[in-house]
Amino acid sequence: MPFENEPSGTGISSLLSLESTERRTVDSYERELTELRQALARDEALLRQKDEEIGRQAFLTQECHHRLLNNLQMITGLLFLQSQKETNPEAASRLSVAANRVQSIARLHQHLHSLDDTQTVEFKPYLDELCRDHSTMSMSEERPGRLIVVEAIELRLPTTMGIPLSLIVNELVTNAVKHGKGQITVKLETQSEKGYALSVRNDGSVLPEDFDPTSRKRVGMTLVTALVAQIGGELLIDRGERNDCTRFTVLFN
Repeated sequence: MPFENEPSGTGISSLLSLESTERRTVDSYERELTELRQALARDEALLRQKDEEIGRQAFLTQECHHRLLNNLQMITGLLFLQSQKETNPEAASRLSVAANRVQSIARLHQHLHSLDDTQTVEFKPYLDELCRDHSTMSMSEERPGRLIVVEAIELRLPTTMGIPLSLIVNELVTNAVKHGKGQITVKLETQSEKGYALSVRNDGSVLPEDFDPTSRKRVGMTLVTALVAQIGGELLIDRGERNDCTRFTVLFN
């Protein structure tokens, strides 16, 4: 029954208006839900495209890695073959050294490639493997029985630190095999003032008094000093307590 003084049909009109408002609200929710579903579908399509692109890039990276290793192995083989055919002993020796150096680069590339997509590295096992490869390579006719010993603490390092340090060790060990005598010792230990000390020491061969690691003629040492500066470290060079060895030490935090 209508209230007193209420115009005829007013209650019915209000009810119809309320129903219309409710219908518009439901419709707007449905439209919004449809738009969200469409946006979600677009995002999912973009994510699939990104995943496919990442997969393609990973495949290309792996393919480049394999091709580089194959090329380095091919160069190594050619240099070894040429050294065996060479009648000049000095030239043959130089070709053999070049082959060993290229092989060393190939092995180092494999080690560094193993660190792809990793944030940290257990450095002692990494050093063990790196130096084991050098020991295998040093067992040549020119340098039989060369021993490389690793004395290292267990230490997990950021990959951004581990890669430069591995390059430094590779260069210093290569130089020690080439120029030094006796046992080569790679040591990683704590150092109270500077955090850690990584050293490469070879017995029985000392550096000349005028040795300058920054000389442009020494490409390998230029690389070492640049890498030490990159990690904010400090390079020390000494001849041991008895002046009977050569030791390079990198201090880093």
